[in-house]
Amino acid sequence: MTSPSPDLGLLLDVDGPIASPVTRSIAIPSIASDLVALANAGVPLVFNTGRSDEFLRGEVVDPLVAGGLQPEARVFGVCEKGAVWFRITPDGVGDLSIDESLLVPSELRRGVEQLVEEHFAESMFFDRTKRTMISVEQRTDVDSADYLAIQPRFDRAVLDLCRTLDLGAVWRSERQPASDGSVPFRLDPSIISTDIESVRVGKDLGAERAVELVAALGAVPRRWRTVGDSRSDYAMADWMHEQRYDVAHVDVRPAEGVPEKPYAVLVAAPEQINDAAGAVFLRRWAAEVIDGVVSVVA
Repeated sequence: MTSPSPDLGLLLDVDGPIASPVTRSIAIPSIASDLVALANAGVPLVFNTGRSDEFLRGEVVDPLVAGGLQPEARVFGVCEKGAVWFRITPDGVGDLSIDESLLVPSELRRGVEQLVEEHFAESMFFDRTKRTMISVEQRTDVDSADYLAIQPRFDRAVLDLCRTLDLGAVWRSERQPASDGSVPFRLDPSIISTDIESVRVGKDLGAERAVELVAALGAVPRRWRTVGDSRSDYAMADWMHEQRYDVAHVDVRPAEGVPEKPYAVLVAAPEQINDAAGAVFLRRWAAEVIDGVVSVVA
């Protein structure tokens, strides 16, 4: 590794900025090579995602290991929005930590799986790799517009199931309390999936886990760049800003709307979105770090 390490940390959503939302894999080769270069130069990398550890193993970890990740690199996966976490080394995924207090009830898991099989299997599939949450995802052979047209009907059916099971849940702005008044669960739709999860998980919890993981192996940088493709990803930068880190957020799909924030929001050229935009910023940061420029501002 280069010494001294640059005062920079990266907190990265996976779907969108790293993995193509079309192929659900790293489709741009420079992304993996630049991630390895940054990690080997001393930049902590944390993948803060709703994805499962199994997904990260195949689509993210393997390319980093093949790219020459060094043993000293501080690289971590924080999956299922803060509920599952681990270190990534040249040997692959380390020991898993799971916050079992964030598990969704087994009867809800079974009910959603049955709902998909009986009514929605032509457009979506039940993700059996999740350990704490429930995720139902668009099939890759289904057009995005067709999936997004059906998704609200699926979400409504899940909310009805929660009512039947007396499980309080929130979907968009609609709160449906349980008989005891509690609302412990949330339906969180994205452009390719719907997650049914504890209201305690989120990209802010993932950011908190990330800093704890980085701190356990050395100094925590004061400068951070968070990267995501949806409004919910801003929670990473919100948390970092509240903790007084020097943070800027990269929005790789700004057409969803760029909110007013007390920190810088960075975007690529209009024609560069999702992983194409992620690749632009990773290449820029890798070049600056390797060239010894540690005051990364964009």
